[in-house]
Amino acid sequence: MKEVVVISGKGGTGKTSLTASFSILGGSDIITADCDVDAADMHLLLEPDFAYSEDFYSGQLAQIDPDQCFGCGNCQRVCRFDAIEQETDYFHVIPLNCEGCGYCSYICPVDAIVMEDNLVGHWYDSTIKTGSRMIHAKLGVGAENSGKLVAKVKEMAKEKARELGKDIVLVDGSPGIGCPVVSSLSGANLVVLVAEPSVSGIHDIKRVIELVNKFRIPSCAIINKADINPKQTEALVGFMQGKGVTHIGNINYNENFTAAMTEGKTIVEFDDRPLAETVRGYWQTILKLI
Repeated sequence: MKEVVVISGKGGTGKTSLTASFSILGGSDIITADCDVDAADMHLLLEPDFAYSEDFYSGQLAQIDPDQCFGCGNCQRVCRFDAIEQETDYFHVIPLNCEGCGYCSYICPVDAIVMEDNLVGHWYDSTIKTGSRMIHAKLGVGAENSGKLVAKVKEMAKEKARELGKDIVLVDGSPGIGCPVVSSLSGANLVVLVAEPSVSGIHDIKRVIELVNKFRIPSCAIINKADINPKQTEALVGFMQGKGVTHIGNINYNENFTAAMTEGKTIVEFDDRPLAETVRGYWQTILKLI
């Protein structure tokens, strides 16, 4: 089984649009995993049926039993996160502020505070419009531990690939270099970088390349919107080649990407044959690289 992870340095480069296109081109031969759990949106293009859903718990939250609390205020005094506030004659926890350290529970003289597993999101096993399967997730509002949820999605995607005898797991990773990206890269056989030649895009993709190289994972790159700054595109190609990144090719700015999205389609399903054939060619190159 081979694992292909698509990432970018920043949001808005076209990473998810291209990954969804690759998912369509891979058809029933691949398992797709949406690991961009902080801002999951690939479901808008692949039409998953959300057939199976499971809660995901990570970390703990303090809970105060108002029937046992006699209002001493010890918990509020020791909480460094301002997660406990008083309400009439007892105290309660502000979930978004609680870091789950458990100190309030430790010092409560009447054991009125318990630490409970924290529901931070959900993960799903869906059939998508190609007839293949997609493992995806959604992190709760203000929830943390996205890296652990990414790890869960990848684990279930690989398990589904083994169960169904699929050779490729295609992963849409998060942008940037944070914890969910590191989790996405773990175990990858090939990284596909989607970059853009803007000032912020170049700065951020350079950081991603340094991260990928620390993992010693083979990588390749597609430069999207390449014509918005041809000089910077040329410089970016030179930088990537110096870092051992295979430059697959460029895609010029094209409003049909947006037009396709408004119809709930990937660009390879949309009526733009030249662009669709370009993306198809890049997918074939990726298959050769793995």
